[in-house]
Amino acid sequence: MPEWVEVGFRSILFVVVLFAVTKLIGKKQISELSFFEYVAGITIGSIAGEIIMGLNNHWGSGILSIMIFGLVTFFADILSLKSKNFRNFFEGRGTVLIKDGKIQEDNLKKERYSIDDLNALLRQRNVFKAADVEFAVLEPRGDLSVMLKKENQPLTPKDINLKVAQEKEPQTVIMDGNILNDPLAESGKTRKWLNMELEKLGVTLDNVFVGQVDSYGELTIDIYDDKIKVPSPQQRPLLMAMMKQCAADLEVFALQTDSKKAQKMYNKNSEKLNQLILKLSPYLK
Repeated sequence: MPEWVEVGFRSILFVVVLFAVTKLIGKKQISELSFFEYVAGITIGSIAGEIIMGLNNHWGSGILSIMIFGLVTFFADILSLKSKNFRNFFEGRGTVLIKDGKIQEDNLKKERYSIDDLNALLRQRNVFKAADVEFAVLEPRGDLSVMLKKENQPLTPKDINLKVAQEKEPQTVIMDGNILNDPLAESGKTRKWLNMELEKLGVTLDNVFVGQVDSYGELTIDIYDDKIKVPSPQQRPLLMAMMKQCAADLEVFALQTDSKKAQKMYNKNSEKLNQLILKLSPYLK
């Protein structure tokens, strides 16, 4: 058998083996690696490379070695879920680098981090002054978790008692000019509604790269021809404008009528409508 054919066959074989081992270990192996998982991953890759390019024919030994490393990592993950002590040993513990706004120099030395290293990690969290940090911990996987001081934290709607609308994930109902039936049904819409919305926007289905329905039932699209301007959905702003117009009309009617009873009715309903507008304003902006 020619050498290039043998190398190609080995490559395909070990792609399948490595894929199976990675699926066994799980997504954690390819996202956030502990020290042991890092070592196991490098070793598995080295074994596969050696067997693929090596001149010996011990394929079975290579596959066995890869399976052993994969199974050890898999069972170590299982044990770490069941035992905190094992998890602390296997994955390590977080190290506090900043506490109560003060840098912990001893812990920096323990982890062999310089102040430049700490500043670099802070900058990755968009923090440029250590004095702005209340608490920071170096996680076992090398990431820095940061809690800013209260006065440096971003203002949220909750801080000012502002009500905001709750949103769910948008459903992608069009992709590459094709309608996706399951997401469309999940959004509670039909093909008839979708075609009507596309007609309102003045675009055809085959010109839509992606279309999404948000939690308010509005369709937003991105088309292939970027030179064409697609209008933004206006249903909510139009509804808000109509409600405000109705409230204003009721106030005008109250001023124009000579009947005390009708005036009272108009003012009462105008007040109710204004209260409703106030409640719905976070959802209709």
